[in-house]
Amino acid sequence: MTQFAECYLLIFGQLAVGGIAALAVPPFNVIERGFYKSSAGIFLGSALLYLVGMIALVVRAGSPSAATLAELATWGVFTTCTAVYLAALWDDTHARRVRWYPRSLFSGVLALVVTASTYRLGGGLGPGALLYPFALLTGALSLGAVATGMLLGHWYLIDLGLSIHPLSRLFRYFVAVTALHLIVLLATVICLALGSGPGAAAVRLLWDHHLPLFITRLVLGPCAALGIGYLIHRTLAIPHTMAATGLFYIAILFVLVGEMLGRLLLFRTSLPL
Repeated sequence: MTQFAECYLLIFGQLAVGGIAALAVPPFNVIERGFYKSSAGIFLGSALLYLVGMIALVVRAGSPSAATLAELATWGVFTTCTAVYLAALWDDTHARRVRWYPRSLFSGVLALVVTASTYRLGGGLGPGALLYPFALLTGALSLGAVATGMLLGHWYLIDLGLSIHPLSRLFRYFVAVTALHLIVLLATVICLALGSGPGAAAVRLLWDHHLPLFITRLVLGPCAALGIGYLIHRTLAIPHTMAATGLFYIAILFVLVGEMLGRLLLFRTSLPL
């Protein structure tokens, strides 16, 4: 039961890391700092939810391993760096923001890599050593991109004179990382299936018992999100930011459903899908 909860808590961690990454996409000199303050605050809250939830699970289980403590430490560093970056957004000078944003981003990526290693089947430097982190990271980027797109769309209600360019740029980023995530998911299954050992056995388990769930995960996840992406593209061409924001709402539901189904597959097969 603890592992089941850990798999679903991971979505909050992915949202935090992916959201911080997406904040680098819109040009900072064009959008007011209020957007970054509110968005970074949401992603910090998501990181805190993941960290506090994981600590509660570890305390309940008792006798944590060194690997578990190291994983919690990396997420603690990421959460701290994100909190300092958020505080720096109230500083009129940009020096602190320049220092702490990359620290937040890179510590978040490191935390996801460490977490991915705890789920990896087998040891050594096989395909899983790259595929597990890439699968979780691209999923995080997709989730963070669509959430940031929705938040930026709402900012147009405040800054009525804001150019359509930042939202269009973030939309292209969302499509790119979501397509990449779909490719990584398929590559993960193919590469592990062509190998041997526990990874190949997990793919056989997926194929024999969870194939409908995997197909549903792809169709209702990145595939559906990319379909909504086409509608967002047509809407931004008008341009109509509020309609695009509404479509981002629908897209985030598809991305979130896909990640939730992926965490169920992670629990059942130990594959990062």
